[in-house]
Amino acid sequence: MTTAARSKAASPPPAAAPRPPRAARLRKQQQILLEAEAQFARYGFEGASLDGIAAALGISRQNMLYYFASKEELYDAVLDNVLAAWVEGMDTMARGKDPEAAISAYVAAKLRFSQERPSGSAVFTREVMAGAPRYADKLAQQVLPHLRTDVKTFEKWARKGLIARVDFTHLMFVIWSVTQAYADLAPQFALLLGKPQLEDRDFAAAHALITRLVVSSLRK
Repeated sequence: MTTAARSKAASPPPAAAPRPPRAARLRKQQQILLEAEAQFARYGFEGASLDGIAAALGISRQNMLYYFASKEELYDAVLDNVLAAWVEGMDTMARGKDPEAAISAYVAAKLRFSQERPSGSAVFTREVMAGAPRYADKLAQQVLPHLRTDVKTFEKWARKGLIARVDFTHLMFVIWSVTQAYADLAPQFALLLGKPQLEDRDFAAAHALITRLVVSSLRK
């Protein structure tokens, strides 16, 4: 046997590629994330417990620890999930060429997030209002690049003479604040409107008004 052949024979077989998670496992993880999101939103990180989350799902704590090894890991996973959905909507602005249409689409995406994920918004708000003690690094790494891209988009429109020049960073903060209010303050808004919860037409009205206010502020 040649040296090359002996070397080939002695080499270990290539490692098999890791199998992708099974669909059942992914479904269970998503169920855990959604229940954890609701409980972290209601009780905060300190008040929520793994036992409470597991009990609500009808599984044992030990079974849940098979998917998430600790409360800290589960909390991070919830915030990762929320932030991924929130950041996805931030790409809307940069893809637009017409300022009014792009702003309208962006506001719609933010309000849709507030309507569909109020618990996620609440978890996110709690963390940020506390100074993001557990999530500051990820928040800066993932949100800041998107914010800079959106500001550059506004600056590009301003250079083309399509909009007036304002402080675009603070304009983004205003858009975030007013759209997120429709998640964080939705129960109060519904109470003042005399209904159990906000309806689709309320979010449509908010979308039209917020878009109009932002676009009007940018007219030359």
